[in-house]
Amino acid sequence: MLKRALPLLAAMLCLFSAQQAGAQGSQAAWPDHPVRIVVVFPPGGSSDIVARVLAEAMTPRLGQRVVVDNRPGAGGTLAALHVSQQPADGYTLMLSNNAPITTSPPIYPQAGYNPVTSFTHVSYIGITPLVIMTNLEVPVTNMATLQTWLRAQRNPVAFGSSGAGSVGHVLGTMFSTQTGITLNHVPYRGSTPMQADLLGGSIPLAFDPMPDNSENIKAGRVRAHAVTSAQRQPSLPDVPTTAEVGLPGLLIGNWLGLSAPAGLPAAITARLHQEVALAMQTPLMKDRLAAVGIVGGNMTQPEFAAFIEKDVREVGGAIRAMGITAN
Repeated sequence: MLKRALPLLAAMLCLFSAQQAGAQGSQAAWPDHPVRIVVVFPPGGSSDIVARVLAEAMTPRLGQRVVVDNRPGAGGTLAALHVSQQPADGYTLMLSNNAPITTSPPIYPQAGYNPVTSFTHVSYIGITPLVIMTNLEVPVTNMATLQTWLRAQRNPVAFGSSGAGSVGHVLGTMFSTQTGITLNHVPYRGSTPMQADLLGGSIPLAFDPMPDNSENIKAGRVRAHAVTSAQRQPSLPDVPTTAEVGLPGLLIGNWLGLSAPAGLPAAITARLHQEVALAMQTPLMKDRLAAVGIVGGNMTQPEFAAFIEKDVREVGGAIRAMGITAN
């Protein structure tokens, strides 16, 4: 009996070893076709800028094309839901930020995903301040005259943001709460269409991430009245901070990172984290991020996951307390 069982056992062991080797080989071969980074906003915004320069830096090292896929809508929740439903194989990633992870879920409670458990949060990339702006038709030159003008209007003034649930929407609500000035929120499907209406005079006021608007500010096409950072930004040295203009409570930034569907294998997670870190050290990435005011940062993968858990808890709680809705 034992003699007859031994060949069968040996065959089973060989099959098991072959399966293990095949699985390891498949994992080691990642990536063997293009990798996709989903951006939750239209082209032209800070998330899109970072995704494209990251894709350009990572493509040569991975040996496969890294492509950008813009999927705007519902404060980033449509794209985030799409990513959460994809296979956890390292071929679908998301350029994550405040909107789909921390600010939109409380506003869109039926989004269909959990911002913490539906994703493997791989790498922290950096953070950028927001900017408070008016178009050139508004007869103000600084934050003091802006507040005076806003209070003097018969009806609440409209302000634009890149979407309901965006960090700009949250900042506009915070500004309204802290100044006691009632405003009317006008959400857009991203920064680019909002900028077009700001420049064209359809909306007088906007709250938006600084990288999306730096060129218009530098060119004098819009007026920037404050940035939401502790220090002035080197790329816009003449724009005061919110603390300098008497609004120290308006310290809020738009963080950026790389996330994947939950259950991403540890080896692929580690490889992606390493590739992002290496990309961040390239002159291409450093120069492009610095030019638009994105401050890079270092976190381990567990630190980034813990950062998101805290942000979801604290910022999400504040949004619920302010009663922000999807309008």
